[in-house]
Amino acid sequence: MATRRLTVALPEELVEALGVVAAEDGVPVSRLVADATERGLRRRLGQHLLVEWQAEHGAFTPDELAAARAEMVAADRLLTPST
Repeated sequence: MATRRLTVALPEELVEALGVVAAEDGVPVSRLVADATERGLRRRLGQHLLVEWQAEHGAFTPDELAAARAEMVAADRLLTPST
């Protein structure tokens, strides 16, 4: 993937936190920022798709929402390393 240099302004505390996490993970700060940006864009797209689906098919029922939440919790458990 091609990269492009971009200048952004971030709060000092956020920059410091990014530096700490990048050092802990052994990755460049730019990788953390790119990953977070990609997740945010994917989340936004997902939200847009949900709104479109509900506009066409109606709102989710409480049972459907509960089932979705349960699946997300189960997926989080699979992806989160145990300590």
